[in-house]
Amino acid sequence: MTMQVFVRVVETASFSKAAAELGTTQPTATKAVAEAERRLGARLLHRTTRGVTPTEIGLLYYERCKLVAREVEEAENVTALVQSGATGLLRISSSVAFGRRVLVPLVLRYMQEHPQLQIDLSFDDRYVNLVEQGIDLAVRMGRLADSSLGARYLGSNPWMLAGAPGYLAQHGTPACAADVARHACLVYSSVQGDARWLFHGPGGEEQSVPVKGPLRSNNLSAVLAACRAGMGLAILPWYVARESVADGAIVPLLPDHGLPSQEMHAVFPSPKLVPQKVTGFIAWLQQRLQGEWW
Repeated sequence: MTMQVFVRVVETASFSKAAAELGTTQPTATKAVAEAERRLGARLLHRTTRGVTPTEIGLLYYERCKLVAREVEEAENVTALVQSGATGLLRISSSVAFGRRVLVPLVLRYMQEHPQLQIDLSFDDRYVNLVEQGIDLAVRMGRLADSSLGARYLGSNPWMLAGAPGYLAQHGTPACAADVARHACLVYSSVQGDARWLFHGPGGEEQSVPVKGPLRSNNLSAVLAACRAGMGLAILPWYVARESVADGAIVPLLPDHGLPSQEMHAVFPSPKLVPQKVTGFIAWLQQRLQGEWW
């Protein structure tokens, strides 16, 4: 503010005019310049009844202040451009399965609509530190832990119980949740880590079923492959199972029983001063992850 005041005082040759232009008072402008002179140890202005003029040192200081002001203005213009979402790089992180099956086609469509934006996509099933990795936005499943991150709700990720026709022909089809305990079950350890599957019965009652089987994996593609191969029953997100259901490789089971769905959130490094390129993509993503998006 002091440099800005000094520049306008020199250019208007008046403390009062500079103060009026900057929306402050003459005493405040006078004090600002006097403080600059004290700090620099040099007189910057000649003050007379006819007005003010820069000293030799003041003129040199004025020229430097003008350069600084120009650099600041250019920096603010760049910031405004990036914040507007008109350009720049958007770094996005997601789990492997969701990223490959859902996010990639959505991001490609978004890039076609916003050709000025570059996207850096990374997929990892492990927890990613957004700040350390320089990630602008991550899509995460399940309830969020309390943290300093910013977050926006994207939608719901529903799950289903499935088995291959060959497995069902050999071992039978479960008629209720309790029957599942008698079957070979394929456990996705990242969600069902305790090897218990929670069902909501037709009347809304909850039933926790202990399960065991030949495979546990933290990779949904591995669980799906084992289910398609007839190795047992599996609980899968609909977005993972959809194509296999459509081609008949697996069959949805217990349609009158519900399974807990996961919340989906977009998270970002801070809830404050979020770039528009981030909020713009989140708003676009929210529209596409409503209803039966899977």
